[in-house]
Amino acid sequence: MKRTPKGRLELTWMGKDSALIPAENGKYDYAWVEPYDPRALEVKSIELVDTVGTTEGLNGANDNLLIVGDSGDALRSLGTIPEYAEKYLGQVKLVYIDPPFNTEQTFEHYADQLEHSVWLTMMRDRIRDIKPLLAPDASVWVHLDDAEVHRMRVLMDEEFGAECFIASVVWRSADTGNYDDSRFSNDHNTILVYGLNPGWVANGLPRSAKQSRHYRNPDNDPRGPWFDGNPLGSPNPRENLMYDVVSPQGHSIPSPPHGWRWQKSTMDRMISEGSIRFNDAGTRIVYRTYLREQGDLPPSNLWDSVEETGSNRKAKNELKALFGLPAKQVFDTPKPESLIKRILTIGTDEGDLVLDCFGGSGTTAAVAHKMGRRWATVELQQTTVDRFLSPRLRKVVEGADDGGVSQTVERVPTKSEALPGGLSPQEAADFATRLKKVAGDLVGLDAETIRILSQAVRTKNQTTTHWTGGGGFTIARMGPSMYDVDDTDGEVYLSAAATNGAWSKAVAGQLKFTLTPMDPVFCGVRNRQRLAVIDGVADATVVRTIVEHLGEKEKAVIVAKGILPEAEALLADLSPGSRIKKAPTDMFPKGTVK
Repeated sequence: MKRTPKGRLELTWMGKDSALIPAENGKYDYAWVEPYDPRALEVKSIELVDTVGTTEGLNGANDNLLIVGDSGDALRSLGTIPEYAEKYLGQVKLVYIDPPFNTEQTFEHYADQLEHSVWLTMMRDRIRDIKPLLAPDASVWVHLDDAEVHRMRVLMDEEFGAECFIASVVWRSADTGNYDDSRFSNDHNTILVYGLNPGWVANGLPRSAKQSRHYRNPDNDPRGPWFDGNPLGSPNPRENLMYDVVSPQGHSIPSPPHGWRWQKSTMDRMISEGSIRFNDAGTRIVYRTYLREQGDLPPSNLWDSVEETGSNRKAKNELKALFGLPAKQVFDTPKPESLIKRILTIGTDEGDLVLDCFGGSGTTAAVAHKMGRRWATVELQQTTVDRFLSPRLRKVVEGADDGGVSQTVERVPTKSEALPGGLSPQEAADFATRLKKVAGDLVGLDAETIRILSQAVRTKNQTTTHWTGGGGFTIARMGPSMYDVDDTDGEVYLSAAATNGAWSKAVAGQLKFTLTPMDPVFCGVRNRQRLAVIDGVADATVVRTIVEHLGEKEKAVIVAKGILPEAEALLADLSPGSRIKKAPTDMFPKGTVK
């Protein structure tokens, strides 16, 4: 009997239907809870700690945010608290995620031993918290090694849809092989790239010298290097492209099988301009394209050039130089600034908002700042922020960081005239190096000839400075939890932190009210609703006072730790439509709090 298969392709793991909460502040240590557990749903307040540099203007402290705390808490708060949701909800253009790799290695700065199911649940929850923050044309880049990349690809398909997959980028992370490994030398990482929506379009990348090396200028064409090998035929047959071209010598040159690439008027113009030329016999035509007229290229998914996208060792050297620390005191697998620059070039434009929820040494924020992007980054460990992230970003703002992408070094000709044979500066430098190596072994090549050759291909390094400082950023930390849960019976209690202003601020954020700190009665506003948080019991006197301060057509939302019976009835009588909530019972969806 034929059967119709049921179900769907998915990745499953132990605890997939559960949620995780941090078991200990400042560590990658989690506990399993029900998805509706208040500790998994709580919106914690964001407490401002300091501002660095200028506040206003592009790249000022109002645009850039460093948060110390759990990334899940931070992402949830950024998307819920009105003051932050206004700036972040649906606004993030690119997310770079460089999570703990779960490689069973012990890092000084990361407790990287997360069991697969814990790691997957953590990443699933982070992706779900990130999605509301994404702009319609946003992309998410997840940087992984072989330990979890295969599982993460399936997880990303589930969360975004397989149709939103963009690329699996292979990045050469090692500039020398790990030949101590008895199996394979592990020399690459993978970066999974997804768009929020199908049809995401990448920014092109400038052509490298290697990609442009077929463009030459042996005839000193004033329009610069050129290439003659471009196709002339149309990819599809079209009748209006079928015509003969007559050369100056009188030869009639028939069209290719599908016709020429251009209609006759365009062909005549290109011949007169010189981009279409005839061979000496006048029996065929060639199409000359100029390097200066070529646009950027679509990015490749193979990034194997250490010179272009760096390596882990290069990144460690950047940190060592920046902080004056020995190699053992910096991260084991930091990412080079050139890699992050490549990612941000492909996925963002100047002024766009970039998010990194595993801040680490601060590379993403530093590069985003230097490139004129707004940024937000979250780091769990206060020690990492104090030792690396905050000092690094301060150096960026102060112009004291001249490493990474702050400067570029380019090979250029020593003399003003072009190099012989259309050589690129790098090709000329390579030729000079090889000539020097073999000159002594070349019988019959006199010293003067060698000198002339060496002089003709002389090049030098030219340093260009791209960043000299400026802007600023805000430092914040996640506030404490307002709730305790007895895991034996599920009872929820208010924590010791739920007092005074901290309590009011947390309630306002949880209920999506904008804070009104100067108001003597109400702590928040949401449209025509006013929020009053009572650090105690709401009685008739409290209700009357609150209602007396309501404006015309305004309603009150009162949150109190206790409610006397007459208070609720009085509120309904004095201000129909106003509500009173008891914390913590009424702070979360019905049925989720005992």
